[in-house]
Amino acid sequence: MASKPRIYLDHAATTPIGDAAQKAFAGGMAAWANPSSPHMDGRNARAALEDARSRIANALDWDGDIIFTSGASEAISIALGRTKKTRIVTTPVEHDAVLRIAKNAEKLAVDLQGRVVLANLEKQLGNMPEETLVAVQSVNNETGVMQDMMAISSAVKEAGAVLFGDCAQSAGKKALPDADMISISAHKFGGPPGFGALLIRDLAHIHASGGQEKGYRSGTENLPAALSMAAALEASRSWTERAAELREQLDKSIAVAGGELVAGDAERLPTIGGYRMPGVAANAQLIQFDLAGISVSAGSACSSGTLKTSHVLSAMGWEDMPANEVVRVSFGPDTSRSDIYAFVDAWKAIFERAKGQNGA
Repeated sequence: MASKPRIYLDHAATTPIGDAAQKAFAGGMAAWANPSSPHMDGRNARAALEDARSRIANALDWDGDIIFTSGASEAISIALGRTKKTRIVTTPVEHDAVLRIAKNAEKLAVDLQGRVVLANLEKQLGNMPEETLVAVQSVNNETGVMQDMMAISSAVKEAGAVLFGDCAQSAGKKALPDADMISISAHKFGGPPGFGALLIRDLAHIHASGGQEKGYRSGTENLPAALSMAAALEASRSWTERAAELREQLDKSIAVAGGELVAGDAERLPTIGGYRMPGVAANAQLIQFDLAGISVSAGSACSSGTLKTSHVLSAMGWEDMPANEVVRVSFGPDTSRSDIYAFVDAWKAIFERAKGQNGA
């Protein structure tokens, strides 16, 4: 008897490589020459790499430079670690990759939905704006909350500061913000894992390091991954409308069942939702969902499995106990309505068992 197929609802952590991206990667593997080599094979590989770079820029409607990296985390490290600005301002709800690099950064307050308070940003920008880099995640990876990047960009530009946008979750799903530097990650939109890019309007924003990528990143260029990322972006289809319908269905079902939505009053990317199951620890939920054949996560995949309270939820004013009862559900292009129904059924079963054990 065939086993029941698993249901994958952890696309914010990584999403499957698309068919076009897989085919492009395989094609790149056949072009084995080093793009930095001066001979004809190397020149051919270089031409293919630059063509992929151009296709990625076109797909993202980006008119600046693109530095290929091993992913968004490295792009963040280059942008924030090598910035020529002496002051970094960020938020307490950023991805760990930002908070690690910018550990001494000034923090902007967020509201109870996790959104930047624009008045506070404008006030903070009044102090040495010409020396300031503002780093903001366009879409939060745990909650799906979308920042008002248009307003943030306007305030930063008016002050004469530089804006860095972490777009790992939003690239390939919504238009890029008007920022000076942007990080993207291929495996979040159907490209290969371990590859991404720093989009930068002016290379003068950062210090050079020598090596490849115009002297801003050392290491042999990953041609197969570049071709694969280009193909993934070009093949991406508009499915956020359908995802919005599925997430609305999930939101309503969890609320009716006695759960709590995270940032339910904020504008959120349709592909990500956070849900609290009162009285049931997230780690216990993950085990039971996994046994039921459903893959979800608690917070970021980079910190899921730890016993540490989510810094994102803490910054939004959540107490430790309820914050530790939240799981993240995230959709991909092939997520179906039946997947949502199955998750809701499993959620209800886990909740009812917990209430029975607690004598509720």
